[in-house]
Amino acid sequence: MASEQNGEADPLHDRVAVAEGLARAAGAKARDFFLNRGVLHPELKSASQDLVSEADRSIEAWLRLSIHEHFPTDGIVGEEEAATEGTSGFVWVIDPIDGTMPFLVGQPNWTVSIGIARDRQPVAGVIFAPMMDELYLAVEGGGAWLNGVRLTMNQEWTVASTTTGFGATQKADPKDVGAFVEALYREGGVVFRVGSGALMLAYVAANRLAGYYDPTLFCWDCWAGIALVREAGGVVTFDGELDRPGPMWAGNARVHDDLVRLSRRPT
Repeated sequence: MASEQNGEADPLHDRVAVAEGLARAAGAKARDFFLNRGVLHPELKSASQDLVSEADRSIEAWLRLSIHEHFPTDGIVGEEEAATEGTSGFVWVIDPIDGTMPFLVGQPNWTVSIGIARDRQPVAGVIFAPMMDELYLAVEGGGAWLNGVRLTMNQEWTVASTTTGFGATQKADPKDVGAFVEALYREGGVVFRVGSGALMLAYVAANRLAGYYDPTLFCWDCWAGIALVREAGGVVTFDGELDRPGPMWAGNARVHDDLVRLSRRPT
């Protein structure tokens, strides 16, 4: 991917190039932890399945240091540490291990997720799944890619075409969860879940899922994935911000609108 336009450095593409390298390096570090996860000491954060380990913390600390070395005026928002302010207009949105629960129990479906915001909008993202050796990359105006192959979403799909990602955790309202699942199944859909919001968004971009709905996501779970889906031709609505969580719907235009409709409980 070119890093110059009209002979001048392109600040976004420069950051994407660094993000790809950092995602691969962080993935290698995470993989080492994963293969020796028996020595980790996971701790509860807010619920029985909301965990953090020294793997999450040490890799995020390394990412923050590396980003600051490359782009000292950029801001950083991450899952494990407080946000740091910047002055460049760029903010890095990082999750060192998205899918900590799958990671800790030996499932391969976890990722390193690095999103980039410019003026608080998602403009690029890298999602790396080390155990599957899959790297997803997107940059505004430059398309979405999986291991160098361009991704284009199927615009004909409906919620009945294949499975739909659903990200509700045990903190979600059971009545809302049940109502959405029932509504989806009534229209021929089937639920899919892997424990990593970033990976499920990547699967939407790659035509592995029809769409994805999550009642509560944080920016670090979805920022890179939003860029991926949009650059692959999809639609994403995230009713959160860099500093607060919110619900999110993703798919082609029809699936997106259907997921919004199906997730609204009658009042």
